[in-house]
Amino acid sequence: MTAGLTAAILVTGLAGCAQPRPDTGAAGVLSADRLAPLVAQLPEESSGTATIPRPDDMPAPTNRWYSGMVFGDGMQPVFPMPMSFQLVPGGFAFGVPDVAASPTGVAAPAVADITVMTGTDSVELVRADEVSVTVALLAGGEPRGEVTIARGSPVIGYRVLADGQATLSTAVQAQDAVAVADIGGQRFGMVAPDGALAGDGTTVSLKAGSTVRWFPVPEGADASALAGTATAVESVATSSSVGDETTTTELRYETESGDPTLVAVTPQQKAGGAGADGMRCGLGEFSTILGVLELCEASTLTWSTPRVEPGAAFDLDDIGDAERDELRAALAADVAATTFADDTYFGGKLLARAADLLVLAGQLGATEEEAALRERLSTELREWADPAGCDTRAAKCFVFDLEAGGVVGRVSAFGSEQYNDHHFHYGYFLYAAALAAADDPALRDDLTPLMTVLAADLASGTASELFPARRTFDPYSGHSWASGTAPFADGNNQESSSEAVAAWNGLVLWAGVVDDDALAEQATWMLSSEAASARSAWVGFDPAAPPYTEYDHDVIGILWDGKIDYGTWFSPEPAAVLGIQLIPMNAASGYLGGDPDRIRRNVAEALEGGEPPQFGDLILMYQSLAGPEDAATALEAARALPDAAIDNGNSRSHLLAFIMTRR
Repeated sequence: MTAGLTAAILVTGLAGCAQPRPDTGAAGVLSADRLAPLVAQLPEESSGTATIPRPDDMPAPTNRWYSGMVFGDGMQPVFPMPMSFQLVPGGFAFGVPDVAASPTGVAAPAVADITVMTGTDSVELVRADEVSVTVALLAGGEPRGEVTIARGSPVIGYRVLADGQATLSTAVQAQDAVAVADIGGQRFGMVAPDGALAGDGTTVSLKAGSTVRWFPVPEGADASALAGTATAVESVATSSSVGDETTTTELRYETESGDPTLVAVTPQQKAGGAGADGMRCGLGEFSTILGVLELCEASTLTWSTPRVEPGAAFDLDDIGDAERDELRAALAADVAATTFADDTYFGGKLLARAADLLVLAGQLGATEEEAALRERLSTELREWADPAGCDTRAAKCFVFDLEAGGVVGRVSAFGSEQYNDHHFHYGYFLYAAALAAADDPALRDDLTPLMTVLAADLASGTASELFPARRTFDPYSGHSWASGTAPFADGNNQESSSEAVAAWNGLVLWAGVVDDDALAEQATWMLSSEAASARSAWVGFDPAAPPYTEYDHDVIGILWDGKIDYGTWFSPEPAAVLGIQLIPMNAASGYLGGDPDRIRRNVAEALEGGEPPQFGDLILMYQSLAGPEDAATALEAARALPDAAIDNGNSRSHLLAFIMTRR
């Protein structure tokens, strides 16, 4: 088993491109021509996940930072950063949220500093990518204008399609080449064609073919000086590359004029080199939920993150004979207790548990347990992978949602039928399939059709009629969003940063099994970005930096675009808040290490509720990353841990093996 796993992982040792390359999606197993016949094998069902009207060939843009603006009635606020934006009846509104921290959270709710009424009565989704979105405003069914917002862009651009006028909620006053308004201490600039601003400053004449732009002015900055650079964004192209030590993200902001525009740079991007070359920075700052964003002039935003390698097996070379015997005994009990489930979350999670045990059995030479696990796991995976399974049974099968553009399990969990958590769920499937099929060509061939469409549901390189591009992943933020439709006033959110990392780990490993270099490179970039975000936000943020200075915790439970919560969807306990950022601790979880003192603080806070708490096993595994002495202490506690305190996706043998290898 180990040799096969090594071969599967070797494909990720890619040299990488010297410069970012466009993600064309033209190569590899996720190309559109290969996907179409595979999708056609799945039964079709509609999830009823409806957006505002959109082009027929556009999949529903679920799990985006802007999903709340396009699903349902399309009226939820969204957060392009550093602004908030909201469609309202007859127009749109925007503003700069105020950030307020407290001991238990941080809030930066959407605000309507300026409302623009355009005399329209409906909206339509025109175009979208991972970073930007364009919505048309219509009157009587005819488009009157299009508004585009982009992540990291402080510019709201309204392209006029038909003559008319707009009414502003706040008067603006002409000042050189720009009109300005001051609202609650925040200045805004407006750039419109000559003569467009009339009367008392609340009426803007709209002439077809022109564009009106609004932008916030940072404290101390000059609106007129920024006006020429505040060009409207039309789209944002994402590209990436993978090198030996780092992965790189490049966002190219395409503007109407082709000129550079204003771009807001996050602390994480700045730490990765953004602003060092090709950008004019120092134009001002904005306080946001992401920290202090620096305003720059640029056409492209580029930064790097440390490369994270995938993980599938522990290095047991330094484990002695006595501890190997201990692991074999625990393994036998764990194999005997192995069960599976019908829904896509626990079903995938228990498949991954069995796959971990299969690898461990092979490493320990436990041939009887390995054979039993291989037979059971292969049978279970083949059942799930039967494309026509839902034609004959009500569980352990998938359908294709042609209306929304995605793969949905017949037995859903946590709203997965509405596209919640697809990366969490399907990441487990891909991981289990990769481990089980690494040295089993027949199983690989049987699993490939279904695993290919699951991978495409999460990580298609470009949008097609079948799938959106990288459904859950937000390149600007460097992490994923978990809610499918984001029906919240605080934007989208993600709770389990670690299961997002696990998803891309599973994707890298599966790409290795099917020898898809292009997919492996993309997945390695996503894995590295997600891991960097998990460290810089959920479990390793700087408590002395904004917006955390008044926040009394060292871990985030749920990160939203408009707030930070110390808590989870299922429990307020400190152990749950940390534990959900650890699950499913495996051979790829080393990214959580590197700061022993922070790990110890996080563990101490999690254990305030008593021992052993929920996720007690995962917390001990995390504790072992702090150093050899911490690992030795954790190992003794793990040996005494009751079976009931071990997560159902984990096992005692896996728990012990993880900690033993950290000493």
